[in-house]
Amino acid sequence: MRETGILLPVSALNSKYGIGSFSKEAYKFIDWMKEAGQGYWQILPMGPTSFGDSPYQSFSSFAGNPYYIDLDTLVEEGLLNVDDCLVDFGKDERMVDYSKIYNNRIPLLKKSFLRFKKDESYYSFLSKNAFWIDDYALFMTIKEENGGKSWQYWDKDYKNREKEAIKKIREKYSDKIEFWKYLQYKFFQGWNKLKSYANKQGIKIIGDIPIYTALDSADVWSLPELFQLDENKTPTSVAGCPPDGFSEKGQLWGNPLYKWETHQRSNYDWWKKRIRNAFEMYDVLRIDHFRGFDEYYSINYGDPDATNGKWEKGPKNELFLEIKRSEGEKSIIAEDLGFMTDSVKELLKKTSFPGMRVFQFGFDARDTGAQSDYLPHNYIKNCVAYTGTHDNPTIVSWFFEITEEERKMVRAYLCDEYTPDSEINKPIIGAVMRSQASLVIIPLQDYLGYDSRARINTPSTQAGNWLWRISKNDLNDELKEYILKITSITGRKNKKAI
Repeated sequence: MRETGILLPVSALNSKYGIGSFSKEAYKFIDWMKEAGQGYWQILPMGPTSFGDSPYQSFSSFAGNPYYIDLDTLVEEGLLNVDDCLVDFGKDERMVDYSKIYNNRIPLLKKSFLRFKKDESYYSFLSKNAFWIDDYALFMTIKEENGGKSWQYWDKDYKNREKEAIKKIREKYSDKIEFWKYLQYKFFQGWNKLKSYANKQGIKIIGDIPIYTALDSADVWSLPELFQLDENKTPTSVAGCPPDGFSEKGQLWGNPLYKWETHQRSNYDWWKKRIRNAFEMYDVLRIDHFRGFDEYYSINYGDPDATNGKWEKGPKNELFLEIKRSEGEKSIIAEDLGFMTDSVKELLKKTSFPGMRVFQFGFDARDTGAQSDYLPHNYIKNCVAYTGTHDNPTIVSWFFEITEEERKMVRAYLCDEYTPDSEINKPIIGAVMRSQASLVIIPLQDYLGYDSRARINTPSTQAGNWLWRISKNDLNDELKEYILKITSITGRKNKKAI
């Protein structure tokens, strides 16, 4: 069955508290999607973010972002008063002000914690998630007591998790440790309720996990043996991408690389827990940088850029076979964008995971042929098609940014000479929707026809990302009817949602 959905981060939802959350606006968005005939809502990773606010650099591979806890729900539960929430979360409806969210939201959540009474549900949650939440809460407590510094700069007793030092921290800061556990309880309580509502409306959630963890994370601190670290717990090699046509010096991500032989000896236990946890949160899972499971790019720690890195062998299909044996068949989307070697293509074939096709990648003045896998007429059924992703410009901005020759290629491909440039999103969306791809996901900004001001992320840049939000007027009846019409015409209407 050919289906369709919308890409929109939770943070980009409209709300009165400065950032999208599990609020009534999220429920309204689900209702609006249902009426527009959509069957999937794709979001970005929801882990607690660190400096730079990227959801792909999180303090934990298992925890949730406390920013998404709905403050109105805490008021309804008597954990906050209405007046407590009358603080400055930013004045721009369109942009998240992370500094104000950081400085003003956590104090509010601490106030709600003081009024919280533990019950059987809370203790059951802690028991179920004990394999990660104890270390995470301890990690966040020590980090807070160290002014937010990375664990690599903590006193060696804490950095190395010396038993006596950890015992003293647990005793001295037991309430603070409990606070970080409480936040996770409230996060998952709110998310599980929202996801359940979406599923009842016939909408599935597509989640997203990065292949790598952040160096400054509870994962690396508590399980250093799983990563390529030296005896001082300093990375020996880090992740990135080699130089290419888009980046002369490549991309230096800085994430510690996995010590795959250690994972293999444990039958990939940590990965199985991670995937299991993800599928308790989502219906479908997109795994970022799928190529890294076949071969990963290794850069010596301390190198100024990615030019001197080298390719190393990854776990290949052995990891996914072990996950399948443990967790059963799972709906996974492989992010297979960029240059794919024959061995990566073979790995994708073995797993049977659908890969991704992005319209924007189908036009290059250096290649005037019609053979690109990214052109809609070449999409196979077993793929997920996009106009663009969170890492791309909006489709309208992209059209203005490409060369004149490439714009002519797009026009020729669409057989469209007359649509105004500012409305080119419509025939492009139509072309993608008419493809054979079993699933099409369109970023909401592309449906809206917005320019670069609505871009989510520009890779390899530090500032100005993860900020954009929809306004309360964006989800109007006119747009809803347009989406429903093109969804119906192309045979992708979700009858379960309707």
